[in-house]
Amino acid sequence: MSHNTDFAALVGSRICHDLISPVGAIGNGLELIGLTGDAKGPEMEMISDSVNNANARIRLFRVAFGQPSDAQMVGEAEIQSIIQGLAPSSRVSTYWEVEGAVSRSELRLAFLAMMCFDTSMPFGGTVTVTKEGDKWLLLAETEKLRADTALWDPVSKGDIPADLAPAQVQFGLLPQGAGLLERDLSVQITDVSLEVTF
Repeated sequence: MSHNTDFAALVGSRICHDLISPVGAIGNGLELIGLTGDAKGPEMEMISDSVNNANARIRLFRVAFGQPSDAQMVGEAEIQSIIQGLAPSSRVSTYWEVEGAVSRSELRLAFLAMMCFDTSMPFGGTVTVTKEGDKWLLLAETEKLRADTALWDPVSKGDIPADLAPAQVQFGLLPQGAGLLERDLSVQITDVSLEVTF
């Protein structure tokens, strides 16, 4: 390994890889318990929902924070599965309108942008993801947008915001990832919408 190795991405990949199996096993165990009919009720439903959400989040984090790869493709069914897994606990409705498999590196940028959107939409809204040729367009719409200019202004210039908190790491990774792919990152903000293209 060279001194340029992205250890943070490797750590992200390792953590997600090690967590996905036990969380999946818990989900399988809950399904088996459900088949016996011995455990039903709101408690089991709450546990099942939490496991499904944790599974979807780990899969999202694995792409967003893990080691990116242009060679690796992610199928549309897998992407939809991650988005649907997050839906029950999210206040944001996501419409993935990109057909077919996409490179993991491009998907990483899309997921990071979606995570940035989420912090700016505390009261919910919709996110639509489209792709035309090589150009991606992500549009967030909400009645009450809370776009922190200290975060979005640097990102719109392709820069990494200063003094990021752990919950804001996606704002640093998005422009960095766009730079690695040699993509121009564009951000448009209105009172009720955010648009990111790359």
